[in-house]
Amino acid sequence: MFKTKITEMLGIKYPIVGGTMMWVTNPEFVAAISNAGGLGILASAMYQSKEEFAVAVDRIGELTDKPFAVNINLFPAMRPIDNNEYCDVLIEKGVKIVETSGHSAPEDLCGRFKEAGMVWIHKCVGVRYALKAQSLGADVVTVVGYENGRQSFEGALGILAHTAFH
Repeated sequence: MFKTKITEMLGIKYPIVGGTMMWVTNPEFVAAISNAGGLGILASAMYQSKEEFAVAVDRIGELTDKPFAVNINLFPAMRPIDNNEYCDVLIEKGVKIVETSGHSAPEDLCGRFKEAGMVWIHKCVGVRYALKAQSLGADVVTVVGYENGRQSFEGALGILAHTAFH
């Protein structure tokens, strides 16, 4: 075991967080990362309905008893997604770790994450967004650069940094 603030906070063996990669991070991939001692993260935006999404979360639970997270995507999508419905699924299924990604922290959702006792990770592309997420109660902030699925803006950092709060 490699003990860090992140491993302790997330209940994982190694400080390895599997990045959310649309269409790749399916339940089997997420469970494989978690079973290996890291944190697998499911991409919720690839599911067309909350019912499909709920089935995927259940499948991860069948494949691992280790911690895993679910990403809630806050970037503009080609189809509208009601992230409140997806948050309902997380709460109903007892998911303990949620990651949000986008320029702006999810002010409308972060209270629900905290109320449900989830560890909240926010992935963003710059310091000002990270500071906003911290002010809203994010437990962990990940600052990413150009490698962030081409979602970064001009001048973004070319690094990946994790900061654990509390």
